[in-house]
Amino acid sequence: MGKITYAYYPGCTQETTAREYNESVKAVCAALGIELSELPDWTCCGASSAHTTDYWLAHTLAGRNLAIAEKLNADIAVACPACYQRLAATAKEFRTDEKLREKLPSLIGQPYEAKYDIRHILDIFCNTVGFDTIAGKIVKPLSGLRVVAYYGCYLVRPPALTEFDDAENPQSMDKLLQVLGADVQDWRGKVTCCGGSHSFTLRNTIIDMVSDIIAAAGEVNAEAIVTACPLCQVNLESRQSGKAKMPVFYFTELAAIAMGIENKNWWPKHLIDPRDILKKHSLS
Repeated sequence: MGKITYAYYPGCTQETTAREYNESVKAVCAALGIELSELPDWTCCGASSAHTTDYWLAHTLAGRNLAIAEKLNADIAVACPACYQRLAATAKEFRTDEKLREKLPSLIGQPYEAKYDIRHILDIFCNTVGFDTIAGKIVKPLSGLRVVAYYGCYLVRPPALTEFDDAENPQSMDKLLQVLGADVQDWRGKVTCCGGSHSFTLRNTIIDMVSDIIAAAGEVNAEAIVTACPLCQVNLESRQSGKAKMPVFYFTELAAIAMGIENKNWWPKHLIDPRDILKKHSLS
């Protein structure tokens, strides 16, 4: 497979609370021959708040980033599911809504034509790079590591917008983790909501929601949860209430380990230290 180039939108959390996700995304992409050209002067996508408060503000925030990306002449790669949703929603509506097509360029102060697609990194790994290519890069299989894949609400929903996996029983991350050598378990919690940004205002409710997700992972004797979402990751780690804590990996961190490109600076950034689990399986 030749080099693939994407316009890369990191988003706010990738530069702050989820730096280990951003770094592992870049490391694995480089190993797979994916060139990420980061958007110059990108700004917040609006996340979960803008589109619930102001229609035009939401599309303006996303549209500005889309217009910047379009100048790079490539499809857009996104790691955060919320960012992925917001950019994809604006691009799709722009293509079908005449009023938005007429007004958005003036709101963002530059042209935009919606010429390129928005892709989540997981989608790119599974459906563009492919499992055979990924398998050929593995030097340290995740043998014996018993995990569950957690997709959450945003990554595969709504299906009319995300399209790359089943909305109720997604399989892409499961298959990727299996290729990496992990012992992947089916479970009831893979698309259960973690509470999202309500973690800041409804703490006790989120603790209950996370407790159920952790219990579901425990039902299949998982040692760790694997996610593709910065907000899910921090909720699942920070709102665990039991004494025995379960670590939560980004899927790209595990891919990096399997490819022999682990960065030990990632683990101290986790609220639940995963190094004991990794040492148990000779992965660290």
